Amino acid sequence: MTRSVQALAYARPSSLESSQVGPSLGLETAGGLTPRGAEAHPRFFAGFLSAPRIAARGLLAVADVAAARYYQRTLPASLDPVVTGNGDRLRFESFSGCCGVYARLDVLREGLDGQETGHGTTNVDVNAPLRESLSRITADDPLHLRVGPEEMAVTTLDGPVVEKKVPLPDRWLRGFAEAQVTSARFDLRAELTAAQAVAFLRSLPRSSPSGRAAARGARWVVASGGSLRPTTRPVSGAVCLPGPERLVALQRVLRDATALRVYGPVADGAAAASAWEVVLPGMRLTLTLSPDSARGFSGEGGVLEALATDDAAADAELVSVLLAWEPRIEPASLAEQAGLSVERVRAALTRLGTAGRVGYDLADAAYFHRELPYDADRAERHNPRLVAARRLAGEGAVSLDGSRATVASGDRRYQVRESGSAFTCTCQWWADYRGRRGPCKHALAVRMVRRGATVAGGVR
Repeated sequence: MTRSVQALAYARPSSLESSQVGPSLGLETAGGLTPRGAEAHPRFFAGFLSAPRIAARGLLAVADVAAARYYQRTLPASLDPVVTGNGDRLRFESFSGCCGVYARLDVLREGLDGQETGHGTTNVDVNAPLRESLSRITADDPLHLRVGPEEMAVTTLDGPVVEKKVPLPDRWLRGFAEAQVTSARFDLRAELTAAQAVAFLRSLPRSSPSGRAAARGARWVVASGGSLRPTTRPVSGAVCLPGPERLVALQRVLRDATALRVYGPVADGAAAASAWEVVLPGMRLTLTLSPDSARGFSGEGGVLEALATDDAAADAELVSVLLAWEPRIEPASLAEQAGLSVERVRAALTRLGTAGRVGYDLADAAYFHRELPYDADRAERHNPRLVAARRLAGEGAVSLDGSRATVASGDRRYQVRESGSAFTCTCQWWADYRGRRGPCKHALAVRMVRRGATVAGGVR
């Protein structure tokens, strides 16, 4: 697995302290992007939380996921959560070290009581002493929240800088991108009341003391009588619940839940990702699960089509100029501004999602603008199938014959047949997954050649 090291430099550790107005939660920021450009320590908010105890537990849940590995747990994991200011809300995001769980806490306008939220994205320090302090908040006494440094304009800061160096696997970067693309294909499948949600989530199996999953393989649930019941097969309306022990972070906020919303794709018999959203007063906490505990989002292949053409790259560059840190991105409005079709704008947003520049909010059924603080191009450069497909296309390995194509790979020849957006291939990848995890490298190379997306010299 390719890794780099990301250095997160904070002016001081985040902390929960006493002040004249009561307890004050100061979340320190590392380098990030804002409408003013890159900033060492951007500031997004200073005000009060309307439900501090609930917000504290929601933030702890996001930090739980950031520090967790739900598969191969002996390996270290931890990356500080990402915070985005969207003008009317704060979004705290994290991804598990095993690349299989994506978490987001949305603190909405009604959950904040202060100045307008700033715009931008950065990492926030959530250290062990802060976690302990947050866990001790048991009442909804006034709690002041500061996201960013004390002063609005900070160029240099006296005293030592707190620096964390964390490994940043390429799979983690690709997984973050794939989770957004996957979520955009979900529909609401069930909505439970608070009592029904608590009963259902508390009935789920957890990991054993040894750390092994309590249940293996795909599980399915379907809405029935105002609750969710297990089913042995993916009937109409069923939602896949892969690795139910991975929902343990939701236990943090169950006592304050007002509803549970469950999202997923149309059941087709195969294990699938799903999203579980707990509605809270002024907030939402969402966990998105990969199709299997041992299968991270990074290999799902949902972004490959958007990465395969030069048209999508040009469209994404144009659309990115029009983004303004909106909490809701309207494709129709962008299409009008950019002079593109809605379909091309959606493809451009998918491509921007692979670069960490947009996320997807299931409750709003809309994309939102953010800029993840990492070298986003690596998610494309180190995608194995995309790199292999570009090499095949660039080496002239693809021969077209109407709706059919032959791809020479090593000593073998593979037959690819296309019918509209569907394809088949004679390779082992297609035999194993039949398109459920995106196109194989051979089909991807064929589509590159058909659309003229190859680059002189091969891989770009």
